[in-house]
Order: sequence, then structure tokens, then C-alpha cells
Amino acid sequence: LKSTADLGRRALGTFGTPCSKAGVRRFRSWFLPTFYSLVFLFGLAGNLLVVLVLLKYKRLRTMTDIYLLNLAISDLLFVLALPFWSYFVADEWVFGNGFCKLISWVYQVGFYSGIFFIVLMSIDRYLAIVHVVFALKARTVSHGIVTSVVVWVIAGTAAIPEIIFSQSVSEYNYTMCKLVYFKNQTTWNLFTALETNILGLLVPFIVMLVCYTEIVKTLLRCRNNKKKKAVKMIFAVMLVFFLFWTPYNIVLFLQCLVDIGIIRECQISKNLDYAIQVTQTVAFFHCSLNPIIYFFMGQKFKKYIKLFFKNYIFSKIFCKACGFPDTVYFESSGSLYTQSTSDEDISAF
Repeated sequence: LKSTADLGRRALGTFGTPCSKAGVRRFRSWFLPTFYSLVFLFGLAGNLLVVLVLLKYKRLRTMTDIYLLNLAISDLLFVLALPFWSYFVADEWVFGNGFCKLISWVYQVGFYSGIFFIVLMSIDRYLAIVHVVFALKARTVSHGIVTSVVVWVIAGTAAIPEIIFSQSVSEYNYTMCKLVYFKNQTTWNLFTALETNILGLLVPFIVMLVCYTEIVKTLLRCRNNKKKKAVKMIFAVMLVFFLFWTPYNIVLFLQCLVDIGIIRECQISKNLDYAIQVTQTVAFFHCSLNPIIYFFMGQKFKKYIKLFFKNYIFSKIFCKACGFPDTVYFESSGSLYTQSTSDEDISAF
């Protein structure tokens, strides 16, 4: 993200001759804040709704519920950083060095934890459908909590370079929040690009490909509509992530080749600058889409949404004025098992 905000101010020394990027900066100054604001509004509203539904109705009785909650929290962390970046690209960084480090770290933790929890959800589906007997012992709430903690630790560790190297610096009377490598800048640029592509794309893709290949093989041998609906929803979450994030990861790697001097043509650099802004914005929209997927593909989640608005929104406005009692619904404990792969558990939402 900070590489996007730094466009046009680092190019002079990269190409040997001045490479004017005034057009890129003008495009960035209106394009990014507009779409960052939209992503923030939709992502905040949608994922808060997911958290409220899970806590009020699902009551976190299964491993799947734990992962869905943590995925929503990851997306919330991600979008909470966007107002700061939006102001930054529209004007300059005015929040100080400490906030530069913190917001950079929160953004990166949200990115890594989001993809890791999508991976865990795929593994959860794999165990529930392919290894049913083993899943009776493995898919418990306690195991879900432990693996979630491990994911947060890994995501926080992977984002440590953001805390170490993010700095609020002034160049050409313009204050930026950017990564400042004190030495071995080329090595660190390459490491950052590879880390993002390997941890954020390559490894998750391999794990999910293996899981869903085995899931499809198993489903072809049985007929269970609830299982198939659950797999469709989780597969849709995974597919949306890769469709929205893969172009950005590719462009980010190409941008790294510019930073380390392998690509030196000014026009190519300009095109990459435009591409990284567009693909980045598309990628950011992924955090707003998971709640939409749940709504259209999860019948239970759709029912919970209706109940939520009926019990906590409309009832507060109309029922009390008319003297009607509020109605509250909780998912009964009898329909779910903390160590079960029943149809209710498999269908998740």
C-alpha cells in the first residue's frame, strides 16, 4: 500500500533520467480515496453484521463458527486501516511515526490472517466431509480456538517488518508513511514481494487445491445436498479471494522488479503504477464480499439476518411503541454438536 502512495517520488533514481508521474499522482489522489471509502463503509457494515449474528444466534458452538468469526474480525482489521490510507493518498501522512507503524502492521495482519482463516475453513470442510470419523475428535471448539490463536500469532509475526521498517518521512515537502530499509534495500524489497506472494497466494492455493480436490471426489460418491451447499459457500469465499487478490499480487511482484532495477523503462513503470492502484482497489473489495456470499448462499445466515433486523432494529422502533414484546431466537443446543459432523454442523450457515 505504501508503495502506491509513494508513486512518482522514487522514480528519479531508478531510471537514470527523470520519469514524470504527475498524471499518476493526479489519478491516485481522487481514485484511491473514493474507492477506499466505499470499501470501508461496505466492509465495516457487512462484517460487523456477521460478528453480531454469530455472537447472538450461533453462540460459537462449532469450529466453523470460530473460523467465521475470526475471518470477519480479520476483515474488520483490514478495513479499519483504510480511512488513514485514504487521507494519506488524498493529502499526506499527518498521523505521526507511531501510527504509521501501527496502521501498517494492522493492515498487514488483517491481510495475512484473512487468507489463513480461509485456508482453515477449507481444511475444516475437508475434515468434515472426507475424514468424518477423525473429524468427530478433531473438529471441536477448543481446537478451533487453539488454531485461531496460532493463526493470529503467525500473521502478527509475518507483519513484523511493517513495524520495524515503516517510517513517517518527509521528501520534497511531502510527508509519507513508507517502508524505509536502512540497508540491503534491494534484498528487502525482494523479500517483501516474495513473502506476500508465497504466504498470501502460493501456499494457500496449494492447500486449498488439495482439500477441494478430495472434497469433490468424496461428494461424487455420495448424495447430500446440505454438504454440497456448504462446500459451495466455502468454495465461493476461496474463489473470490483468489480472483480479487491474484492480479494485485502479480502486479506487486512486477513492481518489485522496478524497485530493484530489473525493469527500467519509464512507460512500463507508469503502466504498473496505474495497474497497482486499480488491482489493489479490486483486491480490497474482497473483504466486503464475504458477508454477501453468506447471505446469498447460506440459508441459515439469511434467516439470522432477518431475525436480527426484526428483533433488534424494527422491534425497537415499532414494537415498543405498539406495546408488542420483542422476539428473540437462539440456535438450540440440541441441533448442534461440538464434536459432530452432522448435517447441521456441515451446513455451517
